[in-house]
Amino acid sequence: MQYVGLAIVVALLAFIVALVALRVLVGGNWLLGWLRGTVGMLVLVLAGFIGLIAWDLTTYRSLPDGAPLASLLFKADGPQRYQVALVEAERTKLLTLEGDLWQVELREIRWKGLAALIGLEPGYRLQSLSGRYLAVEQQDKALQPDVELAHSRGGIDFWSWLQDCRCGSMLLEARARRITYLPMTDGAKYNLEMAPTGLLAKPANAAAEHAMTAW
Repeated sequence: MQYVGLAIVVALLAFIVALVALRVLVGGNWLLGWLRGTVGMLVLVLAGFIGLIAWDLTTYRSLPDGAPLASLLFKADGPQRYQVALVEAERTKLLTLEGDLWQVELREIRWKGLAALIGLEPGYRLQSLSGRYLAVEQQDKALQPDVELAHSRGGIDFWSWLQDCRCGSMLLEARARRITYLPMTDGAKYNLEMAPTGLLAKPANAAAEHAMTAW
């Protein structure tokens, strides 16, 4: 809920900026009409940009306390082909993955400094699920090597912007998290957890334990 609330706050900021822009556009006696109009339009563009950031933030969740981020259950659907049930926040996505190994990539937004001290929690978004063949010739011919789990809205990718500009390093930090490739096997279930050392995948049943032991 924190990131929904944060998105609402940012959206309110965008609304206030838009009101200021409208006041600039319609106020005064228009002696400086061209300059006033230009400034007003620039402020409106800024308001729209802030609003799109708020929309993008709604795709992130707070890290759960003492619970897995998600779970993955693999069911064989042919040779080196699996149906994957990805459960996150009580929502299930059914995906198809090909190969012998799997990997999840995650985006994390971590607060720093005063923001962390007042209790703002890190946020995350599961970004992609990838499959990989052990044989190089098979991997080169793979038709569906990865599945996108989430995408930014409105053409604004706030996480990538933070990474590229590094201007929020005093307040926010964008991190990429991923697990090393793990074996896919029929009936295996894994839980994704965030640890201080990074993203972890833990076996949640005997099939997953056997696969990791054999691997």
